[in-house]
Amino acid sequence: MSTVVVHPIHRAVRFYEAPIGKKAVMAATGVILVGYVFAHLLGNLQIYSSDAQQINRYAAFLHNPANAVALWAARSALLAAVVLHIVAATQLWLQNRAARPQGYVKKKDVPASYAARTMVWSGPIVAAFIVFHIMHLTMGSVLPVRDIGLNPNTPDVRWNVIAGFQNPAVAGFYIFAMILLCMHLYHGIWSLFQSLGVNHPRYTPWIQKASAALAILVAVGNCSIPIAVLSGLLTY
Repeated sequence: MSTVVVHPIHRAVRFYEAPIGKKAVMAATGVILVGYVFAHLLGNLQIYSSDAQQINRYAAFLHNPANAVALWAARSALLAAVVLHIVAATQLWLQNRAARPQGYVKKKDVPASYAARTMVWSGPIVAAFIVFHIMHLTMGSVLPVRDIGLNPNTPDVRWNVIAGFQNPAVAGFYIFAMILLCMHLYHGIWSLFQSLGVNHPRYTPWIQKASAALAILVAVGNCSIPIAVLSGLLTY
């Protein structure tokens, strides 16, 4: 009797073709992206430091040529995670839609929430915001940005952020995107546990509440910055 040996790559492809494979990719990339969101929030909140140059020193550390390899490795990993997350989510949505072309008369999806129902469009909008955010504060192609001492390795982040958010349209878009991010994080974080099989009447409500709390924390922290700028609490 002959034995058929399945190549590991073929196994991976077959696994990914199934819905569970796409959910696994979304879960793995979601962990990376959630970690980045919280790290980014901690970096952003340094603008409230009593030392006005704290956030600029943080940015200078990140842009230090000595850290270039690590910085671009992190950026590449994040970009790959974003692309894989979007591709897997889109394919899963199309797969589910093809399996249920007429939908249910009465939806009993878990979770049956506004956040879950808007995942399909909140994700692309947040992705578009990320591109806008990079063009604004990293590339300087949306609004003028400046560097300390005309050195691109030392961006004047404090000035750039405050000057940008003094524009009500930029601040409003940022706040809108953070609200969508909050909904996306809420559904994404606790769906991660569902994908891992953590689904129990005793634990699921607590996981939902913790996911909501973490998502709201991120939204409030990030939204507080443009609000503080528009209200005059944050100045140069």
